[in-house]
Order: sequence, then structure tokens, then C-alpha cells
Amino acid sequence: MKQQTTKSKIIYAIIILVIILGAVAVYLKGFNFELQYQQNKMMEIYIGKEFNIADVRQITNEVFGEEQVLLQTVEMFKDRVAITAADITEEQKASIVEKMNEKYGLELEADSVTIENIPHTRLRDILKPYVLPLIIATVVTLIYIAIRYYKLGVIKTIFKTGIIAVLAQLFIFSLMAITGFPIGRFTIPIMLFVYVLSMLYATTKLEKDLESKQAQTEETQEV
Repeated sequence: MKQQTTKSKIIYAIIILVIILGAVAVYLKGFNFELQYQQNKMMEIYIGKEFNIADVRQITNEVFGEEQVLLQTVEMFKDRVAITAADITEEQKASIVEKMNEKYGLELEADSVTIENIPHTRLRDILKPYVLPLIIATVVTLIYIAIRYYKLGVIKTIFKTGIIAVLAQLFIFSLMAITGFPIGRFTIPIMLFVYVLSMLYATTKLEKDLESKQAQTEETQEV
């Protein structure tokens, strides 16, 4: 029992250390966001017919080189492409328009294609749609825990579960900040996966505590 307590203290100490380092990393350099969530520039080109995105990718590779570029088909008829990059110069725009004209037999003018400035998406804006469902799920879970493990103390069990869930989320975001793992399409699935794991860990720990308490109660009654 004493060995398990020491092991738990070491684990919590490591978690807190990672969270502190993560806070420092966020303060110094912030999170690393995927391109679509960064401040970027975007241009749309109307092709007027269905096209192969691989052909457009070949054109952007020629123009942007190794720079990261996001391509998306827009409109329900899939006849328009949106090109997003960290920066798009007028020269790059003109080059893309010229190559698209050659590839698809278009007569586009570079001046008719505008470059739109897209602001940076904040982390809280990415998480916002999931906050309310997560709160509801947490409240329901805590009610269940309060009922299931009332013998351990309602306030105590709720507090412990809440702390574990919060530490788990802070830990994973701290790891992302430290390692530079990009915030983007995988962030929410990872966050929810860690949330479920933290709840499973909390209930497993409470179940062991309840079994231990019941065993102690039975020993006391026998004496």
C-alpha cells in the first residue's frame, strides 16, 4: 500500500512538472497550429468543370516549392479550388493563374483573382463547440460517481475525479506545447480520448478504494 502511494506521488509529480514546462512553452512560443488554423492567405480559382486535385497540387508544388499548401474543392459542383498558404505573393498568384490557364484552357486574369487574408483561429474557438457537450457528459458522470461511491464521501470522490480529469487535459495540451504537435484536426479526438481514459482511471481507482473500505469494515465487524 505504501509502495503504491509512493508510485502515485511520483506519477503526479511528473504530470505537474510536464504541465509547468508546458505552460512555459506556451508562454515562450505558443502552440503550433496546422496551416488552416494559422494566419494565412487564400485564393480561389474558378475552373468551371471538375478537376483532379493532384493536377492542381503539381502546379502549387512548382510555384511554392516545399512550402506547405492546403488545397480544397469548393462549391457543390466541385468546379472551384481554394489554395491556402502561409503567404501568397502577387508573383505567385500570377504564376498559378498562368499555369491554370495552360492546364485547363482558361482565360483568367491575375487581377480578377483576389488574395484573402485569413486571421489566426484561437484555440478556444476550436474547442468552443465541444465545451457544452463535455460539461454535460462530465456532470452526468459525476452524478453517477457520487451515487456509486457515496460511501467514500460524495465531495471527496467528485473532487478527486475532477482533479484527475483536469490534470489529464492539462497534461496532454502541455505535451503538445512542448513537442510542437500541431493543433488541428486531431486535437479534439485526442482530447476526448484522454478524457475517457481519465474517467476510466478515476472510476477504477475509486472501485479499488471502495473494495478496500468494505474489506476494512468487514474485518472490524468480525472483531
